[in-house]
Amino acid sequence: MKCKDLLEEVRLVEFYGNPEQEINGLSYSSKKIEPGYVFFALKGQKTDGHDFLTEVIEKGASLVVSDRPRPSELKINWLQVLDVREAMAQIAARFYGHPSLKLKMVGITGTKGKTTTSYLLEHILKTAGLTPGLIGTIEYRWKDKKTVAERTTPEAPDIQRILKEMVDEGVTHCVMEVSSHSLELKRVYRIGFDIAIFTNLSGEHLDYHESMEKYFAAKKKLFFLNHKRQASIVNIDDPWGEKLIAELPMKTITFGFRPEAIIKAENFVLEENGMKATISFPGGTLNLKTSLLGKHNLYNILAAVAAALALGITPSAIGKAISTAGCVPGRFEVVPTSLGFKTVIDYAHTDAALENLLLTVKQLNPKRIILVFGCGGNRDRSKRPRMGEVAARLADWTIITSDNPRSEDPEKIIDEIEQGFLRAGSKNYERETDRRKAIEKALQLARKGDFVLIAGKGHENYQIFRDHTIHFSDVEVAKEILQELEKR
Repeated sequence: MKCKDLLEEVRLVEFYGNPEQEINGLSYSSKKIEPGYVFFALKGQKTDGHDFLTEVIEKGASLVVSDRPRPSELKINWLQVLDVREAMAQIAARFYGHPSLKLKMVGITGTKGKTTTSYLLEHILKTAGLTPGLIGTIEYRWKDKKTVAERTTPEAPDIQRILKEMVDEGVTHCVMEVSSHSLELKRVYRIGFDIAIFTNLSGEHLDYHESMEKYFAAKKKLFFLNHKRQASIVNIDDPWGEKLIAELPMKTITFGFRPEAIIKAENFVLEENGMKATISFPGGTLNLKTSLLGKHNLYNILAAVAAALALGITPSAIGKAISTAGCVPGRFEVVPTSLGFKTVIDYAHTDAALENLLLTVKQLNPKRIILVFGCGGNRDRSKRPRMGEVAARLADWTIITSDNPRSEDPEKIIDEIEQGFLRAGSKNYERETDRRKAIEKALQLARKGDFVLIAGKGHENYQIFRDHTIHFSDVEVAKEILQELEKR
């Protein structure tokens, strides 16, 4: 594709160079530049793409996209734009032929439930005989391809490349988790979404968004992008969902427990190995049985059912899919043991998610709940004492430990979590910075009828420290320790 063809949809300030220049690829990383590539000079929190111009020119880049004029000493083709991220999304969509227009696109945003909802909807589409792809927190996958996710929502060139590959390989639908960061950073700009889903909103990422109002404003952007606008699907029971409904100018399908919800849950019964519920919708009802547990998961099911109905999937295919859907990795994942207690790994890493997890387990009448959790470093600090308060109130014993401390001191992170216990006047906890030792202590404490909950990291198989990263999986560690305990 020629340079001039890429620029037809871009808001440009100035173009310097040869418009007939051939373009072979796109990259925002100097390490991945090849001859004929476009380099997007992004300015990040830690690095600035302009610092790597010498490297990308030496590697044969054909075009630099920047928000600055071309330096006089550089002779490379140069596109000056108002917003590099916006231009990157526009150019990527153009370069790959606007693949989202050839797929049924579903975007899911919200604080909690995105991953489970996406897995459920993907499974429904497969059960209905369709060929879905998935882009989300755990992995990007379609047909026989699977890639571990670097981030929940990839950068625009990566998304468009993945969507193009999906189209080329016969994928019919793409289900995508859309993070608030990706909306702020315009990663999903120029993607045509048929359906946008809002699950819920609670305190997270406030280090980035500064306030709940700004966090909500970021999430809301999904519903005002260049949609094909088949439907917007919103949780009417969530206060922020209710606010969103009032602000949406397009057709909205609501879901929840409230009588006015269009997709409504009724007769919800929680059992030890799953739950049953009746879901009503215009024109019928669905009697569902699922291995998923908890009211929060019923909301995820409602969102997936609403999207499936909007996509024209039959109720019988939806019911069959929900009944056969398995566990999502790291989401209330039970680690088998013969020791008479339950061990559960869960990704809950906010106070609202932790509360949902603990309340779900309480409904299963455990003798005791033993909780292990920590908080990530270099992330929203305000949630740390709130998570401590939730644990103090709902768990019988908590071992506060390290999560991904990153550049922070793990002990200081634990100090901040501990403030929540002190506020609650609770002494039902201990501190153990070593996460493996914390899990071992919890499992050694457990007796018949207890639940051991290991929260915060879920599917992750690493632990990030100041100057190194190690392999660490809560599931693997729990299995190893349980096997040792079973031998005694």
